[in-house]
Amino acid sequence: MNTPWQKWLAKRFQFETVKQLSQKDILIFIYQQGYLYLVLILITFIAGINYANNLVLGFCFLVSAILCISFYLTFKQLHGLEIEIVADEIGQVGQSLDLKLYFKQVQKQPRYLWIKIENQLQKILITELTQHISLSFLPQQRGQFHYPTLQIYSVYPFGLVRAWSYFYLNKYAWIAPKAAFYPAQNKHQQPSVELDMDEFRELRNFTLGDTLQAVSWKQAARGQGLYVKVFEQHQDHSTLHIDYAEMPADSHEQKLSLMMGLVEQSEQIQCAYTVLLPQAQLTVGMGEMQLRDAKKLLAQA
Repeated sequence: MNTPWQKWLAKRFQFETVKQLSQKDILIFIYQQGYLYLVLILITFIAGINYANNLVLGFCFLVSAILCISFYLTFKQLHGLEIEIVADEIGQVGQSLDLKLYFKQVQKQPRYLWIKIENQLQKILITELTQHISLSFLPQQRGQFHYPTLQIYSVYPFGLVRAWSYFYLNKYAWIAPKAAFYPAQNKHQQPSVELDMDEFRELRNFTLGDTLQAVSWKQAARGQGLYVKVFEQHQDHSTLHIDYAEMPADSHEQKLSLMMGLVEQSEQIQCAYTVLLPQAQLTVGMGEMQLRDAKKLLAQA
């Protein structure tokens, strides 16, 4: 369950599409070796007071000033930086899902940043007015994938202070099932669409790449050479109907995976197809937009 602190963070650092980091968006505090640095300041201060040594006290004030300067320099690493996030909306199980971050700054200045998201930690250097990076995810389940919280921070220049900001993303992607194929099918063979073999049209010479199933063996047996039978393809067979009810599987997920496999095969051979689900249907088509719609439909099933 989310703690009150986490709820407050989620409310304060909500992110839509674009944000320019201002003072209210940046948190800053002592970081790791900064605590040892505070101990050094304390020791030198006590030693300078006890021994009335102005040199030690001067050194104490010097290292204290360095710590104060670190707060300012580290804060400036994030302040004024504009960030735009673009996320993939459609993905597939086992395939990379990208989250793109675009950084913009008014004036060129080097920014040494760390980006932390889940178990990923990436160091970036921003030197241009416009720069971008990509973060990749590998979804393992079909359905809705919610992008996790993003944290951007800096410990430049001395590592004594950390300035950071959170991005609670209101973004998600629909993840289609992993493609599966019929067990009897050889995965190294190119997928094919069944043709209507009732109407014979002509014989033509055999060429390299023709399937042996179409060879006219009668002519070959008579010593007349190798010929291939050419048949008329009916118009109704130019569209592949991918029907959920006809999938040879028991479980819901297996049926969806088989349907995804047929969709990919249809796209490979440039064959128009339609997807039929119990509660939804995709109209006939092919191409990139048809593939995206099919993936989204199967992800939501």
